[in-house]
Amino acid sequence: MEFKKQQKVDPVNRKAEKQDDIPEYSPMDPPDAYAPPSIEEIPYEALPNFLQNLINEHKTIQMALDEFEGVLGHLQESGFKSDKGVDKSLRKFFNFLDDQIVSHHQKEEKNLFPLLHQRLIEQGEHSSGGGETPITAIDMMEDDHIKLMQLAAVTFNLLGLAVRLPDLRSRAITLDAGLEQGKTLVELLRLHMFREDTLVFPLAVKHLSIRELDEMG
Repeated sequence: MEFKKQQKVDPVNRKAEKQDDIPEYSPMDPPDAYAPPSIEEIPYEALPNFLQNLINEHKTIQMALDEFEGVLGHLQESGFKSDKGVDKSLRKFFNFLDDQIVSHHQKEEKNLFPLLHQRLIEQGEHSSGGGETPITAIDMMEDDHIKLMQLAAVTFNLLGLAVRLPDLRSRAITLDAGLEQGKTLVELLRLHMFREDTLVFPLAVKHLSIRELDEMG
């Protein structure tokens, strides 16, 4: 599969300009990656419609991740044998990623992230990252989006290559590499959505007006 929309991945032009100033974020930050954020949690019912819709999409993505994770576990146990069910499940997930997850990310990048990034800078909620360009929570979210698409492409290519390799040892090595990348993709996307739900969206409510959020969709 060609991740057609990934070719356009460049959430904001300023990303390239400040890339050297941004520290490398780890997909998982154990042991407190899922620690409660310092900002006050906002009940779902109190969120504007735009943010509620994003959370609803997160729930749909989570269900797709659960199914994909199950397929990865099956492949790890049984190896890459001819299985139409597994092939169908893999194709289903990558089609979902290409259509739904990329679209979800683009919605955030186009409507929410630029204005919230600007507002966080205005309110002083940023760090320098060792450089002159201010860095906010939005920078980490945009980094995640790019890393997720990279992981998805690598995972898809490795799994696709594994099934075509005639040498069994090479096939096993390639499959293991693909499974490892797939698991990292699942873990990073789960953590990413958690951070958006518990940190980014509450920041949006704190710093953006209801009118601004309603105008986003």
